[in-house]
Amino acid sequence: MKIFLKVSELYSENSLPTQIASKSDLHFFLECDRLSLGYNRKKPKIVGDETWQFQRLLRKVEFYKNCRNSFLWKPLFFYHLLHFHRMSVRLGFTIPPNCFGPGLAIVHRGTIVISNFVKIGSNCRIHVDVNIGATSKQNRAPQIGNDTYIAPGVKIFGDITIADGVAIGAGAIVNKSILEKNITVAGNPAKKISDNNSGKHINKGTEIFFKTNSRGSCITQNQ
Repeated sequence: MKIFLKVSELYSENSLPTQIASKSDLHFFLECDRLSLGYNRKKPKIVGDETWQFQRLLRKVEFYKNCRNSFLWKPLFFYHLLHFHRMSVRLGFTIPPNCFGPGLAIVHRGTIVISNFVKIGSNCRIHVDVNIGATSKQNRAPQIGNDTYIAPGVKIFGDITIADGVAIGAGAIVNKSILEKNITVAGNPAKKISDNNSGKHINKGTEIFFKTNSRGSCITQNQ
């Protein structure tokens, strides 16, 4: 049975889900991703929207992995997982489930490699030729905040933290924590180059979601 719940009863801008834990979360992540990508249409085209197709498949894999653990759901989970693997190989992505918060925007197809231990907050915009991983023989990997812009060619690795609102310039090598919020870093090794935040580089899907959905707006949740 479906019931209708006010958006304000499920989510707030100050308390967002970090991973999908319900059917409502799945719808929320899918919508925030679409808004961060900047699309007006509701679903991707068959040809030309491959990265959006990948993101939708990623969210479905996360949903079945996190929320549908019974034996009866295993065939559907493995069906989506196989499709996800094939599309990952075709697009050049090595992106594990439950890595990105809502509002992800993968800009282009091309090599993106992310460790299983990486966690990235909401509204991340990420380009090609990016590697985010742990150092050798360690499971500790970067923990990246909300509203982050990661330009082409960026390498981020090690047991480090990156604050909210940071823009990382093309080709930067980040191996030390960036604890100051709302700045731009670049270079090898990366260092602060300006007080400009990531705002001009990203669409904040979660913020747009709350602006465009009034407090009376509803989404469905299965019971």
